[in-house]
Amino acid sequence: MHIWVDADACPLPIREILFRASRRTGLPLTFIANHPLKMPADSQINFKQVTAGFDKADDEIASLVNQGDLVISADIPLASTVIDLGALCLTPRGELLDKSNIAARLSMRDFMDTLRSSGVETGGHKTFHQRDRQQFANQLDRILADK
Repeated sequence: MHIWVDADACPLPIREILFRASRRTGLPLTFIANHPLKMPADSQINFKQVTAGFDKADDEIASLVNQGDLVISADIPLASTVIDLGALCLTPRGELLDKSNIAARLSMRDFMDTLRSSGVETGGHKTFHQRDRQQFANQLDRILADK
């Protein structure tokens, strides 16, 4: 299993949890973003910078992921793509996305996008809380225990 991270919007507390998990398990961890990120000196932890542009990091992850890998991302279209390729997707808030729930999430995302396009204000992203961090860590531990 390789852990791939859509790092453009990944909160720092989640990155730190992933650093520790990679060190603990020895699993390779790769962050992909369109801007530089500070990474610890560790042979299992890598960073790849892609060119700036819409969905460039997502496209790179989709081209590299293999069946059985884990992708960390809140991007629902990317989650759908990697799930179709046989990978798991975990959001930074700890929600495991898989074949059983991705269609509903895609439909909701498309619906919200339609609302925003028609001028309806839908609120925006919720604040990232300690409980989100804990839920992520717990779900990650369950996934890694099953690997």
